[in-house]
Amino acid sequence: MNTKDYRYLDTLPDSSMLSPDEVLALVRISRSTWYAGIKSGRYPPATHIGPASPRWRLGVIRDVMNGTYSRPEDQNQAA
Repeated sequence: MNTKDYRYLDTLPDSSMLSPDEVLALVRISRSTWYAGIKSGRYPPATHIGPASPRWRLGVIRDVMNGTYSRPEDQNQAA
């Protein structure tokens, strides 16, 4: 059971970068479901800030949680 308290994430700006554990705490799905969703395009790919340091912008994760996330190529087609 994950006992970390991630309530502080509510106070961060959309530009904040989140670790995989922080993302999973917010979206409340398993790691395997998250990465399968990235592969299928349902969820956003990570930005790597190092060789083994994937991060996601909090604003994008909030879009995922609100159901308003769309892949960048989907946005280009709509324009």
